[in-house]
Amino acid sequence: MEKKGLLHQKWYLYLTEFFSGVSVMAVELGASRLLAPYFSSSQIVWTIIIGTIMIAMALGNLWGGRAADKNPDPALLYRRILLAAVWIAAIPAVGKYIILGVSALLVFTVSTNFLILAAFASCMVIFVFPLFLLGTVTPSLTKYTVDSLTDSGSTVGRLGACNTVGSILGTFLPTFVTIPAVGTSVTFLIFSGVLLLIALAYFLSEKKLGARVIVALILFVLCAIFGRSQSFAFWEPELTYEGESVYNYLQVKEDDRRVILSTNVLFGVQSIRMKDGGLTGMYYDYALAAPVMAGKSAPRVLILGNGTGTFATQCQTYFPGCTVEGVEIDGKITALAREYFSLADSVQVTEYDGRAYLQTLEGKYDVIMVDAYQDITIPFQMSTVEFFTQVREHLSEGGVTVVNMNMHSDGADSINAYLSDTICSIFPNVYTVEVPYSTNKELFASAEGDPLALLQEKRGSVTDLSLAQQLVRTEGLMEAYVPGEHLLTDDQAPVEMLGMKMIDGLIEEEVAYYKAIYEADGLNGLIGALR
Repeated sequence: MEKKGLLHQKWYLYLTEFFSGVSVMAVELGASRLLAPYFSSSQIVWTIIIGTIMIAMALGNLWGGRAADKNPDPALLYRRILLAAVWIAAIPAVGKYIILGVSALLVFTVSTNFLILAAFASCMVIFVFPLFLLGTVTPSLTKYTVDSLTDSGSTVGRLGACNTVGSILGTFLPTFVTIPAVGTSVTFLIFSGVLLLIALAYFLSEKKLGARVIVALILFVLCAIFGRSQSFAFWEPELTYEGESVYNYLQVKEDDRRVILSTNVLFGVQSIRMKDGGLTGMYYDYALAAPVMAGKSAPRVLILGNGTGTFATQCQTYFPGCTVEGVEIDGKITALAREYFSLADSVQVTEYDGRAYLQTLEGKYDVIMVDAYQDITIPFQMSTVEFFTQVREHLSEGGVTVVNMNMHSDGADSINAYLSDTICSIFPNVYTVEVPYSTNKELFASAEGDPLALLQEKRGSVTDLSLAQQLVRTEGLMEAYVPGEHLLTDDQAPVEMLGMKMIDGLIEEEVAYYKAIYEADGLNGLIGALR
């Protein structure tokens, strides 16, 4: 094959390989952010993304090699790159609608493993085709680059190195630069634009600027216009804030009574501020029993998973003089806490992982709250025997830990049973409270005293009427926990699978009514019921 134009310059072929590697990893990381608001950002979702992309790349490698042997025309490769660029550019505009469509279809047709199946199906529809096309790049470029068997090893090695170095850059740039700075949508557009330029340079050099290229440019421009929206919750036009950080999709909304933060899931409340400064009606109110149990007039409180500081603010409101420290891995959430949730400057918040922070501490606290569990994205390192051992070591004499378990599950093999049994292996005195009208359960644990007896003994000293009434409600719901034999350890903590099982159950309960209509009357009956 006679090489001409840019193909005569090997640096251009290496450049193509380099930016192919960049784009593959950028799309992979963008995929995790696109899926997170709908399916969470758990290890399960990451496994699905990585597995799907590897399937696409493997198939692309196989087909690309055969295609290059059959027809070595480089124009075919650069057309595929052009098509991949346009497809990736379209993801911000149509991806979220595909996810919702796939989820709506599967929720009425599957009974188990909904999250896995919906996430996998969404990945297959959205990402397999463009990454299959990018998978054809390496074998095709090998065909065009190798001049003889004498230098084939070094040439293929350079191509592999370019792809790997590009993949490294494509890993760091989206995570630390483009997603935090301009968001997921624009990140897809940036890297698809790079692929478009690579293909466009080839067609310009070959003077083959035909109809396909013109159409691709027009489609890219349209995708750039309609796909730049940062909104995942496109049906909620009046959000106070919507954005992304290194760790999370973030959403702040408010009404006349309250300000709410949601992270990574479009439904549910992760943090809340009542505009009148009172109790929230949520699990935070029940957790206020912990400082009372500790029996200190000005307790020292540590919150692992501070969020926007709802519990921190309540502690300062109802326990004047208390010292509150928070740990929050996402600094963007802390910034939102200061701006929208009135978190006081007196609350010191450290941007760090909760367990890693405990390892750096020497001091002790009267209350340690663990509030780091969110849907199925429970950080396994903060669920194990080793972690709760560290929590106990940092409690002062008579200290109490309170743990928010946010999935209401009572089965013998549920995630809450595993967490509660694990905590019981460290703390001899454990009580739980099922928070009414929510999926939350609060767990109180003490090494020295019985939490219920401590609350009964010390709540009489509380002078605030609303808090005193809340403590009575909490006391009435407290149940001594009888431990089982489940243990989560650093070596084995299958929290994602346990959480997914629970989420599947909740989804099944929520859609049971509509599912019955669908099974009895079909799609028309379902549409009529939804009107």
